[in-house]
Amino acid sequence: MNEPARDTRPGAGDAVFVPRRVTGAVLAGVVPGQPPAVVHRAAELALTLNVKLICAYVDITTYLAGEPENGLVDDVEATSAGIRERLGNILDGTGVRWSFLTLTGEPARALGQFAETVDASVIVVGTRERRLGIRLEQLLVSSVAVELTHRQHRPVLVIPLPRQVPPGTLTG
Repeated sequence: MNEPARDTRPGAGDAVFVPRRVTGAVLAGVVPGQPPAVVHRAAELALTLNVKLICAYVDITTYLAGEPENGLVDDVEATSAGIRERLGNILDGTGVRWSFLTLTGEPARALGQFAETVDASVIVVGTRERRLGIRLEQLLVSSVAVELTHRQHRPVLVIPLPRQVPPGTLTG
């Protein structure tokens, strides 16, 4: 007779490990201009697990500015529309069930709270690109990946993004 598998990790005691089927969506944090690697990996994971992919953009401008002004709202809507169009170009016709939404606030907190709301099985984010604009953002908002790994009880998958090489630079 087979006994249930026991968790033999130190400190696990006599707890019985019972694997369960992953049913929660894959939540992918997306940003404008992001290389498609994050969406590709998140889509592969969602397809493999047979769950929905939810792509979320967190608008920090409203969070940093307080109350949005009309021009700011228009910019957020245009940015979101651009991201949605790009996601459609990447994901439509792949067989992946997906959706897109825009959240506001501090990115790690917004993604974490939304992941809790939808009971996401995993949060997928990319590493930072090495650009000047990103440096300014780092001063304002800490690393989303690091913050998520410290705040979440669910897994966080960090996808390394390719290093951006300025045009005309030789690589070797």
